[in-house]
Amino acid sequence: MKFKSLDPLLHSQLRLAIMSILISVKSAEFGYIREKTEASSGNISVQLSKLAEAGYIEIEKSFRDNYPLTTCSITAKGVTAFEDYVNSIQSYLSSGN
Repeated sequence: MKFKSLDPLLHSQLRLAIMSILISVKSAEFGYIREKTEASSGNISVQLSKLAEAGYIEIEKSFRDNYPLTTCSITAKGVTAFEDYVNSIQSYLSSGN
């Protein structure tokens, strides 16, 4: 059996966690992502940029009550990449059967 290649962008624990959050919600604020992943703001910011550069997520910057607000949402390309990644992992897990 030939193993499917894994998307190196999604193979990072934090990027995979971010995508897992975004796949289940319409959008998520930066603070929510930070709370759920328990990662530092700087690390999340870097990983969000990488996902956005790949076209997997969209980042919207705005203001709420004079405070900056960053909101993220997954794109159609991101959904496809996430589903392909999950299917690849499932094929690894079922290879021994």
